[in-house]
Amino acid sequence: EQGTNINFFLEEFGIFANPDCVIRTVFYKYFDPKEALVSNGIINRAIPVAAGKPSSNDQNANAQSLAFVYPYGCTLNINRSSAAVLSTGSTCFPVSRPVAAFHTHEESNGRMVVVGSAHIFHDSYIDKEDNAKILKVFTDFLTGEFDPNRMDASEPDLVDYYPVPDHIYLSEQFKVPLSEGDADPNMIGTDFMKMFDMQLTSFDFGKWPKVLKVYDELNVKADRLSFIAPTFEVPILRLQPAVFPPIFRELPPPELELFDLDEMFSSREVRMTQLFHKCEEKDLEYFVREAGDALDINSSLAPGDRNARRILERMLHHLIEYKKDDDSMPRDEDLFNVPVGNLDVADFSDLEDYDD
Repeated sequence: EQGTNINFFLEEFGIFANPDCVIRTVFYKYFDPKEALVSNGIINRAIPVAAGKPSSNDQNANAQSLAFVYPYGCTLNINRSSAAVLSTGSTCFPVSRPVAAFHTHEESNGRMVVVGSAHIFHDSYIDKEDNAKILKVFTDFLTGEFDPNRMDASEPDLVDYYPVPDHIYLSEQFKVPLSEGDADPNMIGTDFMKMFDMQLTSFDFGKWPKVLKVYDELNVKADRLSFIAPTFEVPILRLQPAVFPPIFRELPPPELELFDLDEMFSSREVRMTQLFHKCEEKDLEYFVREAGDALDINSSLAPGDRNARRILERMLHHLIEYKKDDDSMPRDEDLFNVPVGNLDVADFSDLEDYDD
């Protein structure tokens, strides 16, 4: 599912990862079904011995000797060249399918461990159940400290990936649709097959020759019946469902209480008076910036140049232009909108020529 070529690599060693997911069919400890807790998944008796557990010839005791969490993993297909050591057990689905395998190269004696889950030894799961012990067992196998049991490796206790039910056995389990005591033992007898009437659904071709002769007697061609398209009468016209379009919520009205209407619609003189009474000597820079906004000086400045120094320079330039010539006096609405060049290079060396 991840789009990798891991199966192409594992097929050389007789292992194939299936595109499935192991889940636990009965809840216990972990809420996510994909975090499968396997309590009887040991299928090689050498695993618990390597983990420090006492050896036993009981197969069920060996299977339940170690419990491990198998999170977000898949099952494996393993042939004779590899040995299955862990399975999903009886409480997970798929049932009793291998999830971990050992492989030993015959010539080079190289060893490899394949596990169908990438999270089983993650930091979130290494300390849960016996995952740490299983990791140590896998490490000991890779370093050559122990070998798996050959008998269990050749004949592991596994179930087919696609199980086929035993129909012959199920057919022998006869279940009568009568309650206990209502069935007559003398009527059923020892052979319940005598109760079935085989003539009800049987095929009898004894009259087939007579049917063929009828075609000749009636001068009818013996051909396949033609198909007659059926016509259906619709007594009621089709009805349209009474469905109405959805009614969406309208946009709320503007929240005018968040605006100061007096400040928005007041004149320049009123705004300057309010600003004068609100500021103190330490608020000089704030007073200059707000005054530039009230007198509409900031609109002629770039957003990065709207500081106190630039505003004072623009106001000084307008005062100088205002006192140059009475005839060229600008109108009130254009008083602060006279285009000015670069103020950085403005030369104010001739200020002494103007008198107050």
